[in-house]
Amino acid sequence: MKLGEKVVRKIGLVVEYDVKPGRMDAFVELISTHGRKTLEMEEGCVAFEVMIPKDDDGKVFLFECYKDATAFAEHNKSPLLAATRKQYQDMLDDRKITITEVVS
Repeated sequence: MKLGEKVVRKIGLVVEYDVKPGRMDAFVELISTHGRKTLEMEEGCVAFEVMIPKDDDGKVFLFECYKDATAFAEHNKSPLLAATRKQYQDMLDDRKITITEVVS
């Protein structure tokens, strides 16, 4: 890379969900379906992983990766995302989103 050259970086998200007791199975099914549909419908989405910690039965983590900031912005405007958020609203106690630039 040359000095002053603009680098287009992928955008990564790490999302931590605190799922209400008794709602884990329904939430994992919903968010997994959302991930599959996002990968199918949004060419800018290059990864969508649903992860469950081995030592905490109330948490779910996501890792999402978008090819650039434009693809991420499009994702945030998607009707699928809005519908999924509305569906899981009563399943969660909390949600934390960390937005990153992927450097390697």
